[in-house]
Amino acid sequence: MRNLLSVLLLIAGMPLAVAPAAAQATSQPSNEQVIEPAVPRRDVRVPKIPSNDFIVGAFVGTYATEDFGASLVYGARIGYHITEDFFVEALYGTTKVSDENFRQILPGGVFPTSEEKLGYYNLSVGYNVLPGEVFFGGKYAKASALYLVAGVGSTKFLEQSKQTLNFGLGVRVFLKDSFALQVDFRDHVFSLDLLGRQKSTQNLEMTAGATFFF
Repeated sequence: MRNLLSVLLLIAGMPLAVAPAAAQATSQPSNEQVIEPAVPRRDVRVPKIPSNDFIVGAFVGTYATEDFGASLVYGARIGYHITEDFFVEALYGTTKVSDENFRQILPGGVFPTSEEKLGYYNLSVGYNVLPGEVFFGGKYAKASALYLVAGVGSTKFLEQSKQTLNFGLGVRVFLKDSFALQVDFRDHVFSLDLLGRQKSTQNLEMTAGATFFF
């Protein structure tokens, strides 16, 4: 009888012992941060990285005027990369054309003088078709791009200004992020009126030059 009474008293006292412990457990939020980190903050300046979208360059090469042979050509270019693949370019070049071969047959030749200046400018659109790398030996590699280009412009020759179409391809090798070497092959197509006859001419050009990006 005494043992039964002890058990009943023990059962009756259990809620009283558990309740304070439960109340103590719920009094502290479960998501409270125990340790607060003391990390010093510093001001960070975001660097202004150049986009290198603008192009400035110069070139030199050979310009083969139809019926009059090849001669030295040189000029300059400026451009802008619209996207990673597409770019626009304005270009001016000049050369001197000789009629020396005709003077051996025709007295006085074809031109007023033995050499006449030919100058042209054009606005073209280019597209990088094969970006890749060029390897120099087994250790060095430089970024490169093969591109197609086409555009319209004007050619001034023998006091005649003729609308000109140009198209071709080129390759550009980046020695640095802001400097590249490039080689171009283009055909300049325009009509020319010589000896009283209008003729469409194909004038091939091959140039090499340096290009700067900024």
